[in-house]
Amino acid sequence: MVVGFVGAGSIGGAVITGLVRNGYDNHQIIVKGGKSNTAKVLQDQLGFKMVQKIKQMTEPEIIFVAVGDTALDSVLNELAAISEGKLVVAFTGGATIARLKKKLGADAKVAIAIPNTPVKVGAGFTGIAYSENFPIEDKKKVASVLGYTGQVVEVPSEQLSILGTIAGCSPAFLDVFIEALSDAGVKHGLDRKLSYKAAIGMAIGTGKLALQSDQGVQQLKDEVTSPGGSTIKGVAALEEYGFRNAVIKAVDAAEGE
Repeated sequence: MVVGFVGAGSIGGAVITGLVRNGYDNHQIIVKGGKSNTAKVLQDQLGFKMVQKIKQMTEPEIIFVAVGDTALDSVLNELAAISEGKLVVAFTGGATIARLKKKLGADAKVAIAIPNTPVKVGAGFTGIAYSENFPIEDKKKVASVLGYTGQVVEVPSEQLSILGTIAGCSPAFLDVFIEALSDAGVKHGLDRKLSYKAAIGMAIGTGKLALQSDQGVQQLKDEVTSPGGSTIKGVAALEEYGFRNAVIKAVDAAEGE
């Protein structure tokens, strides 16, 4: 299936990279180039087809729009001329189903998706909300494409923002945590490179264990926290210094509360 991308920046580029590096045929990907030359640089690495105008994107069955909010309406205006019969999925923050339909027409099949940056390595998490007239078979097509980049979860549009915050903003939160763990390791004598390797390996393994286990994360935590042991003392210190509350407040702030 041929897919198209308008926008190959941070998120668009991450999704394109994730697709190609995880087995999607690069000859089935068409990307609109821009003045920034970002798409051309990516094309040199991944070998997809590139066009210079949106009106040339007649071949793709699905078009992913990954441009900034200020550019979205302009892109949709151009896309309207060729969007009939196509599936349009916007990655743009601030986009809504109503906004897409206003520009593309009431009968347009549109969706809003929020991928996170690990899509680049096929370990992403993408929340997606579809318009009411989006057929199940077409949802399967979109999911099959995005599935190359990791997990894809459909939610009602009103839940997409918080899901996007939990999955989309938290990689930065986790990076801060990994950096802090590494600093602590260095403080106690570890080489910086080894300290980072240990912290990152822990994060990958812990996430994989939580995903594959039938137990909840609380139970998994309890398995590590033996009575009077070092881990429970560390957990108590996290509580004392407000770790849990800090995480919740970070999500609140990201959600604009």
